[in-house]
Parts: sequence; structure tokens; C-alpha cells
Amino acid sequence: MDTINVLIIEDTPAESDALVEVLMENNYAVVGVARTNAEALQLFYNNPVDIVVIDVFLNGNPDGINFAETINLVPNASKPFVFLTSSKDRQIFERAKLTQPFSFLMKPFNELEILYALEMAVEKFYGQPNVFLSEDQDTVVTSEFLFIKKNKALKKVQLTDILYVEVEDRYCNIVTEAEKFVVMMSLTKIMELLDPKIFNRTHRNFLVNVERIVEIVPQDNLILLQNNHKVLLSDKYKDFANQFRILK
Repeated sequence: MDTINVLIIEDTPAESDALVEVLMENNYAVVGVARTNAEALQLFYNNPVDIVVIDVFLNGNPDGINFAETINLVPNASKPFVFLTSSKDRQIFERAKLTQPFSFLMKPFNELEILYALEMAVEKFYGQPNVFLSEDQDTVVTSEFLFIKKNKALKKVQLTDILYVEVEDRYCNIVTEAEKFVVMMSLTKIMELLDPKIFNRTHRNFLVNVERIVEIVPQDNLILLQNNHKVLLSDKYKDFANQFRILK
């Protein structure tokens, strides 16, 4: 799924505008914003919608739940959806839960939470197993890029831009030519997520993008990467160089 089309059902312009901004900055396509249940149904049936973000209360009524109940009843119309609400009413939650939403999030929405909720909903509904959410919710990984939490933002990093990954205490540094990201994830877990044909371990503390190697210096136990970066090469992992065609 190259582009994910999102329908937003939200009757407060300031909140829908903020949500549109967050989604578009993270490469989602917003097909429309509905203020009422009737508008929501019209947009839903007349646009290619992959996922819906639903405000539970529209103009004071739980019409967001009515919308979810409606699309669940129509054969082949069901799509994944995420609820947003400021209500703490247990009965409202119980009714919403019956519609089987993928997430039930409280307002004001948290940017990171909504992005992760959509990512996981798409993965589960459309059977895309190539999306990974780390246990501490700092990183989302797909087959082509990472989303890494940095301060209050979610930064997109192309896998091909990664020079190397380095272990530091309980963290890993993901290093590109432009910047460094710190994630609380083991090197072993990161290795499971990245293509082993491109990312090779050269030391117990280093994972290297072989496409970014400039020079290998076995006698000094060093690997030189683009932009003057250097990583260690231990005796245990020197065999990784056997995959390259070497002229003598």
C-alpha cells in the first residue's frame, strides 16, 4: 500500500485541522473531513478510504459510534477505524468497544499515539507484517524506512541512508550522514528488522550498511564509511568480506 487514504470525522475545525497537518506531514493522504454522520457516510462511500479517524461525539451526539456501526453492517464496506474522544463515560466506551475499533484514544490527541495507532491498524487489517512497533514505542520500521521518535516529532529515515548502527549501553545509535538517532532497542532486534544482504555485523557493537563502505582495513580492524565515518572490524566478523568480489 503506497498511499494510505484517511477519512477524518471530526466536528471541531481546530482539531481536524491539527490532525490533517500531522497526517499529511507523515505521508498520509486525507480524502476528506466530515462534520456530521451524513457527511461521513457520503465521503466514505464516494472516496477510496483505507482507514478512518472518528470523533465519538459529533455535535453533542455519539454519531461517531453510529457511523462505525453502519459501516460494520454493510458487506465488504468495513474498514479499520480509530476512535478519538474526550468522554470518560464508561457506557460510551462499552458501546464503542462493540464496534471493534483498532484504538480508542483520548483527546487532546497525542501526535505519536495517533500515528502509531494508524500504523498498527493498517498492519493488522491489511495483513502487512513488515511493520514493527518497538516495545517502548520509540521506533516504527517498515521495509523501506524507519519512523524514529526524536523529541516530540516522528522522524522518517530511509533505510538506505543509514551508515551504521552502534551499541551504546542499553541503547543503539542509528547513524546517517546527516544525524544520529538513539533508540532503546537491542542490536539483535534491529538485525532482525533489516535486510541481511545490506546490513552486516562487523563487530559485537556494530552493524554496517555494506553499500556505504569506502574501504576495509583488516590489519587495523577498521572499516571506513562515507563521510569519514569509521567502525570497528573484529576478527570474529572478518569473514563478512568474503561476500565481495576481491581482485588481487
